[in-house]
Amino acid sequence: MLIEILTFQGVDELDALGPLEVLRHAHMAGAPFTTRIITLTGQSEVRGSHGLTFKTDGLLASTGNPDVLIVAGGGWNARSEEGAWGEAKRADIPKAIRRMYAEGSILATVCTGAMLVAAAGLAEGRNLITHHQAIDELRAAGATIIEARVVDDGDIVSAGGVTSGLDLALHLVERFAGAEVAANISGDLEYERRGTVWTRANQTAAAAETR
Repeated sequence: MLIEILTFQGVDELDALGPLEVLRHAHMAGAPFTTRIITLTGQSEVRGSHGLTFKTDGLLASTGNPDVLIVAGGGWNARSEEGAWGEAKRADIPKAIRRMYAEGSILATVCTGAMLVAAAGLAEGRNLITHHQAIDELRAAGATIIEARVVDDGDIVSAGGVTSGLDLALHLVERFAGAEVAANISGDLEYERRGTVWTRANQTAAAAETR
């Protein structure tokens, strides 16, 4: 399974690097994941919103379309030209997200990465969450806001603010590699999963039981 984490100048570092650490731990534990930090242009380095410069693994989909595309956020609430806000205005990343989704990639968003999915025109009628300061904008884009730490709407999975990217990644590990692997990684990282994980599957099952 190929998982790519989409970054850009002004990305929030933890939005990208938190999930990366979880998913590469999963690989070391035997999960069939290859996780890459990528950009739309293939630039070799990205400077984050807090000044950290880190190397990337290359170009989006350069080794084939990812099974999961994780979209990080950063800079949205500050209306920064370097960050998700600026990328939404420039529209190249939203177009790429829409293309990856149309070609079968599952989307997973951290924090205001959800706003790039909204800019791609994919929020309408979907169950989503984002950073609390951007919730009204996500709702205005047509999303149904679910007050949960992680919202799994099937082929679009979203998480709240910054640190929830750890919970998003652990949920993806559980979904694709099993609960035991996710629990072991959580223990290794000394991170206690928190908040609610809402899934469309559980919601549908609960509705069926009440009929």
